[in-house]
Amino acid sequence: MATAPPEDQRRLLEVQALDTRLQQLAHQRRNHPSLATVVELESRMADLHGSLVDSRTAVADLEREVTKAETDVEQVRTRAERDQQRLDSGSLGAKDAQAVVSELESLARRQGVLEETQLEIMERLEAHQTSLGEVEAAYGELRAAKEKAESERDAAFAEIDAARREVDEQRAAAADGLDASLVTLYDRLRSQLGGLGAAALRGNRCEGCRLELNPGDLATARGAAPDQVVRCEECGRILVRDADAA
Repeated sequence: MATAPPEDQRRLLEVQALDTRLQQLAHQRRNHPSLATVVELESRMADLHGSLVDSRTAVADLEREVTKAETDVEQVRTRAERDQQRLDSGSLGAKDAQAVVSELESLARRQGVLEETQLEIMERLEAHQTSLGEVEAAYGELRAAKEKAESERDAAFAEIDAARREVDEQRAAAADGLDASLVTLYDRLRSQLGGLGAAALRGNRCEGCRLELNPGDLATARGAAPDQVVRCEECGRILVRDADAA
């Protein structure tokens, strides 16, 4: 049976308490609610991003169509103005004047068609711009919510990390000078048993596995020499007896 100074065994409970606190802090960091919130918001933003790209592309395409339609209308209007100036100048012969009048009528009809097309494109553009505005607003809200969640995460992490550094220092001080073989055994058990390598013996119960020792095992544990390192027969953890019992 391994041995270690009784006081070192009792100090081991303080080390265990600090290790447990470090585990709790690590768990809090890994499972902080803000992490799930950020992931959810990123997923929603990714889903919406496709619609945002499609909507922006549609608006850009329609803006080009509007520009082309405006150019087409302006070209017809310019041609009509030039023909009207020629007609108004009185310099044309009857035959040429008739041809210009005919062309003006054709240009007027052409301008009407082009203006209707321009109006239809502008109406479609307006509808898509409205839709784009709604998508951009929704995306912006998600981005703002994500930034808020990230800020909350970072603040929580800073607080947890500060607490962890403090507990690390306390743990180092608590473990300083402890029997090396006792610490080695404790660390090995802690890695094998879910982070709990040592537990107090309270009455007839192991505080590690929460099970009561049978009378024979209890008598053996209580009757062992103070410097003997006693193990729980149920869970295998180091059983730390109180000073009176040891």
